[in-house]
Amino acid sequence: MNTANTATATSSRWSGLRTRVISGVVMAVVTLGGLWIGGWLFTLMVAAASLQMIREWDVLTAQDHKRCQWLGVLYVALPAASLIWLRNLQVPLHPQAGACVVLYALLVVSATDIGAFFAGRRIGGPKLAPVISPNKTWAGLGGGCVAAAIVGGLCTLFTPYPPSWIAGMDLGILFALISQGGDLFESWLKRRVGAKDSGTLIPGHGGLLDRVDGLVFTLPVFTLLISLYGTP
Repeated sequence: MNTANTATATSSRWSGLRTRVISGVVMAVVTLGGLWIGGWLFTLMVAAASLQMIREWDVLTAQDHKRCQWLGVLYVALPAASLIWLRNLQVPLHPQAGACVVLYALLVVSATDIGAFFAGRRIGGPKLAPVISPNKTWAGLGGGCVAAAIVGGLCTLFTPYPPSWIAGMDLGILFALISQGGDLFESWLKRRVGAKDSGTLIPGHGGLLDRVDGLVFTLPVFTLLISLYGTP
């Protein structure tokens, strides 16, 4: 391959990265601001996001039976309720426990996406699920797990749960796997109807479901774990 072709391939591989980064920064600022403030503002943000997610689900399942469309209510309501429950979590001697616990989940899932994105494009290799999502690779899954473990361990510096850096890393890997499962499920939904994205709300990312598909599966599991085992 000559220099020109190499440059073209490299440009294609990393195309859209700038737009994704800018959109990601804007989303992060808005989300973190609402998360830290909490209260009715955070609940309102979750409600607005839920309505948008249901709208996108309805588009992806428009050709299915009505019962399938109603499943979208459960698909959206469960993580939304989990998110609000986690944000309102109370831990003695830790006034911002709820915000920190939610931040742990957000950072771990984001680290999974980022690690998978860069590892998949840098390393490439065998496809993870070529029929469902042709762009995902085993290298990307590995990169996502490594990134999630590192971030999960570091997050224990400020969050009351998980209680130790080892637990934070282990839970990070678990969440990375669950998050990738959510990503593949949404990819399957889109492939059924020949859609590239669930919507066009977020430049460089597609719809809101495209951005939070990992959290949809992760948040209920996180809520269940804390409900069963509690916090320190």
